[in-house]
Amino acid sequence: MPTQALNYLSRASSAYLRSAMHQPIQWHEWSADAFNKAKSENKPILLDIGAVWCHWCHVMDRESYDNPEIAQLVNERFIAIKVDRDERPDIDIRYQAAVSAVSGQGGWPLTAFLTAEGIPFYGGTYFPPEDHYGRPSFRRVLTSIADAYREKYSDVTEQARMVVSAISQSESLSGKSAAFSPDVIDSIAKSALSMFDDNYGGFGNAPKFPHPAVLDLLIDRYQKSGDEQLREVFVTTLENMARGGVYDQLAGGFHRYSVDERWIVPHFEKMCYDNSELLKNYVHAYQATGLEFFQTVARDIIRWMDEWLSDRGNGGFYASQDADYSMDDDGDYFTWSVEETDAVLTDEESAVAKLHYDINEVGEMHHNPAKNVLYVRASLEEISRRLKLPLELVQELIQSAKDKMYAARLRRPTPYVDKTIYVGWNSLCISAYLEAAKVFNLDSPRRFALRSLDRILSAGWNDETGLQHVIAYSDADATSKRVPGLLDDYAFAALACLDAYEASSDLTYFSFAVRITDHMVDHFFDDDSGGFFDTEKTSSESGQLLGVLGSRRKPFQDSPTPAGNSVAAIALSRLYGYTNRRDLQDRVKRTLEVLGELAGQYGIFAATYAIAGAYFSEPHLQVLILGDDTSAENLYAAALSTFRVGKSILKLHTTEAVKENLPPALAETLPHLPGIKSGMSVAVLCRNFTCLPPTSNPQELTQALKDLAPKP
Repeated sequence: MPTQALNYLSRASSAYLRSAMHQPIQWHEWSADAFNKAKSENKPILLDIGAVWCHWCHVMDRESYDNPEIAQLVNERFIAIKVDRDERPDIDIRYQAAVSAVSGQGGWPLTAFLTAEGIPFYGGTYFPPEDHYGRPSFRRVLTSIADAYREKYSDVTEQARMVVSAISQSESLSGKSAAFSPDVIDSIAKSALSMFDDNYGGFGNAPKFPHPAVLDLLIDRYQKSGDEQLREVFVTTLENMARGGVYDQLAGGFHRYSVDERWIVPHFEKMCYDNSELLKNYVHAYQATGLEFFQTVARDIIRWMDEWLSDRGNGGFYASQDADYSMDDDGDYFTWSVEETDAVLTDEESAVAKLHYDINEVGEMHHNPAKNVLYVRASLEEISRRLKLPLELVQELIQSAKDKMYAARLRRPTPYVDKTIYVGWNSLCISAYLEAAKVFNLDSPRRFALRSLDRILSAGWNDETGLQHVIAYSDADATSKRVPGLLDDYAFAALACLDAYEASSDLTYFSFAVRITDHMVDHFFDDDSGGFFDTEKTSSESGQLLGVLGSRRKPFQDSPTPAGNSVAAIALSRLYGYTNRRDLQDRVKRTLEVLGELAGQYGIFAATYAIAGAYFSEPHLQVLILGDDTSAENLYAAALSTFRVGKSILKLHTTEAVKENLPPALAETLPHLPGIKSGMSVAVLCRNFTCLPPTSNPQELTQALKDLAPKP
């Protein structure tokens, strides 16, 4: 049997593109060559944007792009381009906006039809091979589009012109700027409260996404105000999520989102950035409440990330784990039937597990009704009462059942793990690990996070060209290519370096934070109108962004990762606290003013903007712990006992409190304070570049932190 010919994607680097190299369609990567070919052959472009973790992307691949008849139609009448949205989020976000303007649809797979110049004139998401789901068949769509492009080109170009106009208006923030007001922080928090689901937690109705930035905002507001309503919102949400099917009850870690309002049935893919941001939520919720449940969940997220998304030998975090292991699977790896449960457990274990996880003959999965999503339906105390078993025995039986079920699941065909290492997403994971390590005093996550950052800086940073977006691809046979870093990469990496400095007191990380931030300002900041563009001003790549990509964007909306402008503002604010560089604070102000008039209208999707606003408008606090003994550890624990936006904690050996070993602002104050050379361990609390007298009393430090906390 002859070997199937490979298409151009055999030379691609990304796992998603390489998964299509055997398809009969002559796919191209995003390139000027592909657009030139469309122009020379006078053909429209079929653009497919997806991801390796995307279930419906693989369904459309199997149903349509693997089909020889459809492939012939595409090859004859289109130039086909395939894009990995993880590798090229700058392309994805622009065409998502364009297709949404055309059809009201967005998501993956994104199917867009473009002129030869790259301007979209029609699109949608998943198209079935036959008329189905209320959607036209892909064959019919392809034929109609190709005919229209040939016979009604003026109509096509007019539609494209209208799309570009709509996009440019929606992306333009000119004339919308206004002075930043702290009132917008409370406005965004109130928006979250108005959307809160009192029954199940979370915000809005199904489908439900986690919205980690909203939760951090509410935790911070609660810590500063003591408002019990805020506590109820984040506690209810985090508890219900962790007990739901959206959380992997066996391995740990969160799936991407829940299709129902009760957090039971998830979309089963797992993303590193969802878990990094939720890890921070559970750490911060523990600081705010002292509830051990939140610490347990946080440690469990780390357990899963350690096992599945970590390059243990070299450092670094992998991108994602797929939902499925085959085209016919839809979460089967993660779900359980009664028969599968009984096959691996004793009768006692099975009885307890079925009650605890609500495992029944009819489960939640429509494609396979016997399959159950594991979620916590009955508490251990309830099971103890119902089965008349001692609570300690129920606890033992649940643990042994979990261990056996997880071991059995590991023997199933396993969904693919994308081992690509993205700079921005890794930076989020590094920051989350360092946060958990700091609060829970965990050495292993701290060391792994620092090793991962060392790899990012070594492989991903160049003093001349700046950061890359990707430092390693999943497929060992793939030839790596340089994808220029985006705003997110810079902003997230700058924060990771500052977190690493505070975790290690190694000034090298602080210096990297300065270099990365300065490059970000030089190459991304809009000197005319304020704010940061998502791509570099002078990048040769940006010059190749065709059609709708010609518009430069200033991202302020969290979706799903924190918005680049907001995180950049946070990075600049934190760096300002260490340097007293007024140019940084001025750019924070100008960045926040870009969305000053509209931020409140963004609601929960501007939560990171609200957090950036808190950094800017509220006094920054620095807690400096000097010493090496038990007293220093007690002071450090006191400083960590509460969560607060705008508070940084730095632990130094007494001998390190010298000018040459400190950032500029601290070098001007700390070495000259009375009492720090007494040989005693002390804490120094500095607020807006003014330091209070040192204290050796943890209670005094705790009270001082409370007294200085701003009241929203």
